[in-house]
Amino acid sequence: MTAPSADAARKFDPGRAAEYETQSRIALAGYDACHELSACMLAATLGQGREAHVLVVGAGGGAQEVVTAGALEPAWRFTALDPSEPMLDLAVARLRQHGLLERTEVHLGYIDDLPAETRFDAATLIGVLHHIPGDEPKRALLRALAARLRPGAPLVLAGNRYAYASQPLLLKAWGERWRMHGASADEVQAKLGKILQGADPPHSEAAVAALLDEAGFEPPTWFFSSLFWGACIALRRGG
Repeated sequence: MTAPSADAARKFDPGRAAEYETQSRIALAGYDACHELSACMLAATLGQGREAHVLVVGAGGGAQEVVTAGALEPAWRFTALDPSEPMLDLAVARLRQHGLLERTEVHLGYIDDLPAETRFDAATLIGVLHHIPGDEPKRALLRALAARLRPGAPLVLAGNRYAYASQPLLLKAWGERWRMHGASADEVQAKLGKILQGADPPHSEAAVAALLDEAGFEPPTWFFSSLFWGACIALRRGG
């Protein structure tokens, strides 16, 4: 990430980090499927069995991007980046558990903290962009990512891609998802209030495409959708 996302990183304190694995799988129906398809899309783009160095931005928590892609492609190496130390600690523990730590360079900080000359074969930005307030900081993050990718390299971008209040039915269904998993009526209302105040997603898939275009990427291909959440892949222009 880039430094303007520091305020977003502070949301992921030790308390939130500890509950991340469980909470994320309730909030996102299809959490594991999204990560599996993300790995498949990268492998389909890069070519099965080839060596690649993949940048994983926002890897904190369960490092699911690395765990899933690392199992699919044993020749891939990873650089895992996150500005939240509690979240990165969880990622390191998970990588060690799955025997992936020796294939992964772990960095506490932002994209701009990486060596300037490093260029990656692919990247992921999953569950990050909607936590970055404002369009310009979002553009800055995507530009920083593009600058670290080889021409033609794929980026998997996944996150919420609608203004929450613009989709009342999806918002209500999201609340029902929590009720399905045992949340009380008061807890559901608290979670709905939190999501309305706690994030700033792009307002549409077209807005995501525009941000990617301005940062130097080709038009995205969407491959996963779950209520507000969507995942796409886009190639760095110049390949």
